[in-house]
Amino acid sequence: MSNSSSISHFLLLALADTWQLQLLHFGLLLGLSLAALLGNGLIISTVACGHHLHTPMFFFLLNLALTDLGSICTTVPKAMHNSLWDTRNISYSGCAAQVFFFVFFISAELSLLTIMCYDRYVSICIPLHYGTVLGSRACDHMAAAAWARVLLNALMHTANTFSLPLCQGNALGQFFCEIPQIIKLSCSKSYLRELGLIAFSVCLVFGCFVFMVFSYVQIFRAVLRIPSKQGRYKAFSTCLPHLAVVSLFVSTSAFAYLKPLSISSPSLNLALSVLYSVMPPALNPLIYSLRNQELKAAVWTLMTGWFQKHLTPGDSWDVTVEPP
Repeated sequence: MSNSSSISHFLLLALADTWQLQLLHFGLLLGLSLAALLGNGLIISTVACGHHLHTPMFFFLLNLALTDLGSICTTVPKAMHNSLWDTRNISYSGCAAQVFFFVFFISAELSLLTIMCYDRYVSICIPLHYGTVLGSRACDHMAAAAWARVLLNALMHTANTFSLPLCQGNALGQFFCEIPQIIKLSCSKSYLRELGLIAFSVCLVFGCFVFMVFSYVQIFRAVLRIPSKQGRYKAFSTCLPHLAVVSLFVSTSAFAYLKPLSISSPSLNLALSVLYSVMPPALNPLIYSLRNQELKAAVWTLMTGWFQKHLTPGDSWDVTVEPP
C-alpha cells in the first residue's frame, strides 16, 4: 500500500483464536458494558432528578459518568461485534471516529478527575470559601473549559494521525484503533509531528498528576489538623472514592503505556488495554456509590419511586425497605 488513500479498512487484533474463546470474550465484554451502562445511567438519572444533589461534587460526578458512558461505547461495541461475527475489519472512517472519540473521552476523564480533586481540596482546606470559589457559574466555566480543551485535543490528534502516509499494511496490534498502532504503519518522518503532540499531551497529563498529588498532600495535612477522630474520618471518607478512581485510571493506563519492553507481548498488551479502557467505566459508579451514603440513598429513592409509579394496583411488592 503506497499511502493512506489506498486503505479502505483496517484489521483489528482478534481477542481470541478460537470460536469458543471469542464467545467467552463477547460475554465478558457484554457484562462489563451492561454494568457500565446501568451504573453510570443510574448516577446520571439520580443527580439530574435529585435537586438536593445539585452541588459541585455531584455536578462533576455527572460529567464523569457521561464520560464513562462515552468511553465504553467507543471501543466495546465494535469489539463485541467482531468477536460474535468472527471478523477483524473496521472501516477507515470508523477507525478515525474511534480514535477521535477515544482520545476525547480519555482526555475528558483525566480533566474531570483533576477538577474533582480541586473540588475536594477547596471543600476540606478552605471550606469557608467553598460557595464562592465553586459557585454554579464557576463550575459551568470549568466544565466548559475542560470539554473545549479535550475537543481541540482530540481534533488535533485525529487530524494529524490520519494525515500520515501509511505503507506498512493495515493490521493494527490492538482490539480498537489506537494512535500508537497507526503510527507504526507510517512510512515517512511526518509521524514526528504526532509524536510531538503526544509528548505535549504527556506533559499535560504529568501536570495534572502533579497537581493532584500536591492537592492531596494539602488535604492530608488539613485532615490531620482536625481535632476529633470522627471529623478526620468524615473528611477523609469524602476523598476515598476519588482516590480509588484516580488510582485505577492512572495505574492501568501508566502500566499499559510505560511497561518495560522486556515483558511486552501481544496477549499482555491486549489484557492491559481491556483493563484500562473497559474496567474504569464499569467500576467507577460502584466505587462512588459504595462510599457515598447520600448518593446511595438518592439512588435507592429513585429506584423505589420508579417501582411504586409503575406497579399496578393489584401488585403487592414492598418497596418501602430502608436504603442499605
